[in-house]
Amino acid sequence: MSTVRSADGTTIAYTRAGQGPAVILVDGALSFRAQSINTGLATALAGDFTVYTYDRRGRGESGDTPPYTTEREIEDLAALAELAAGTGGPVRLYGTSSGAALALAAADAGVPVEKLALYEPPFIVDGTRPAIPAGYERTLNELVAAGRRADAVRYFMRTGVGLPGMVVTMMRFMPAWSTLKSVAHTLPHDAAFVAPYEKGEPYPESSWAAVKTPTLVMDGGKSKPWIRNAARSLADLLPSAEHRTLDGQTHIVKPAALAPVLTEFFR
Repeated sequence: MSTVRSADGTTIAYTRAGQGPAVILVDGALSFRAQSINTGLATALAGDFTVYTYDRRGRGESGDTPPYTTEREIEDLAALAELAAGTGGPVRLYGTSSGAALALAAADAGVPVEKLALYEPPFIVDGTRPAIPAGYERTLNELVAAGRRADAVRYFMRTGVGLPGMVVTMMRFMPAWSTLKSVAHTLPHDAAFVAPYEKGEPYPESSWAAVKTPTLVMDGGKSKPWIRNAARSLADLLPSAEHRTLDGQTHIVKPAALAPVLTEFFR
């Protein structure tokens, strides 16, 4: 483990592996280096790239200087991108789920990115699933403020992700449940990047207007229609984007299916 200091002084923990052009992987909600679907992906990419994985603010071994703002989390990524560019040249950036929303926001804010890859940002842009309720972010913040971490995870899984109640109930008995609760306080961070685009409406035309970077927007062939529609619509919106569906994949994409696609795109 190594660390980099963000603009506000917060320490951000990261791991570097491999050699070649720099690639940064951005986790989604409730994920960090010790509990991440990007772990296998990092290993698969390390033969061709210098791969950086990191603990987002408030997770794992990274700090969490209050108050939280999306601008500060973008600054965290900017600090890591600056460091990575010094060893591996212009940065390639990949984000999954709400991490894709963060990566997209960072590129829009001017973080230097050579190429941008996004997998299923969980936006809702049509009527193929219910939009999140108007008080979604407020409720998440209230649950976290009250120390009700388990309730925050349940609310996120049911209302944000849209999982059936029985599935969420069974998750409480899985070994990973305690790990999910340990980072439940960061759920409002993800919501801040995602909720404005979960209203069941098309993206405003001005969304991410500064993103001119070559971008690959991906979805899984077995994923729900709402999230696939959002991916296709995002690719249509961004001026330098292409869309690709990974056959047989769901929201939890397998490294063996994703790594070759990213390798081809990032090269």
